[in-house]
Amino acid sequence: MPEDRLDLCVCVPARDEADRLPVLLDALAAQNWNAPIIVAVAVNNSTDDSIAVLEQARHRHAGRLLIHAEEATFPPARAHAGFARRMAMTMGLALLTAPESGVLVSTDADTRPPSEWLANIARAIARGADLVGGRIAIEPAEPLPPGVLVLRRAWERYWQAVRAIEDDLDPVPWDPAPRHGDHTGASLAIRAELYIRCGGVPPLASGEDRALVVAALAKGGRLAHPADVFTFVSPRREGRADAGMALAMQDLFDLAARGETPRAPAFSHWRERAMWRQRLRASPEGAALIAQTEPQLPPMPHDMTLELVS
Repeated sequence: MPEDRLDLCVCVPARDEADRLPVLLDALAAQNWNAPIIVAVAVNNSTDDSIAVLEQARHRHAGRLLIHAEEATFPPARAHAGFARRMAMTMGLALLTAPESGVLVSTDADTRPPSEWLANIARAIARGADLVGGRIAIEPAEPLPPGVLVLRRAWERYWQAVRAIEDDLDPVPWDPAPRHGDHTGASLAIRAELYIRCGGVPPLASGEDRALVVAALAKGGRLAHPADVFTFVSPRREGRADAGMALAMQDLFDLAARGETPRAPAFSHWRERAMWRQRLRASPEGAALIAQTEPQLPPMPHDMTLELVS
């Protein structure tokens, strides 16, 4: 099957995102994808005119985007990212022509994927990946203050060094360098068959995307982080999800305001972890065993100060 004929659905949870949904939908309509794109939007607990905005987009992109929207009001205990993303993905499953071979692509309402986003995801799937994580890039139209930018770049250099250690000591064929390390709900594709098999998005108040990835890996899923798969995301500090990216951005802003330098696990810990993974990976079902066991390990100490470069 040609990559751009892959049966896929883009799944979007949206809560009071009427201002940002048009940006996302226009970006999806601009994809270099030679087939209509199915989009499932789960509008939950909203008080704005998101439904009207989606209806306008349906007409604006008629024939290009097949937009399906459902509206729900969750009770307070369930009004969180886990239930919202699960609703969007459930909608997506129902819209796939062939769930056994289709792909669900999760994103958020405040993202702006570049035009090659879906095509690059499809290429990674064609190379054998079961899950494809996308790098989170800051929206250029909303630049970070200099102090915050310095901190973000320090973290980017740190994680690049960590991935170099992993690629040297414990490389995996389905996730080759160069690669990033992001696999959040803002850009996460998963084979529908694997999604069903691992139980879907856990209904957690936060971290539901990471928990989904762990569950999929525990079922033997192969996760890839291609360098060419990324999406632009707003650096806003008032988000819709508890403990989501907005909180992480607020933490960076607070650190910059206090003039503090973050600390992180020293690279020696990552070398030890990579060698531990390598040993487990040599055993039958090693990749799944790593996914099942690693979350139970003690957290690494944050014993190294990040290097800041202005």
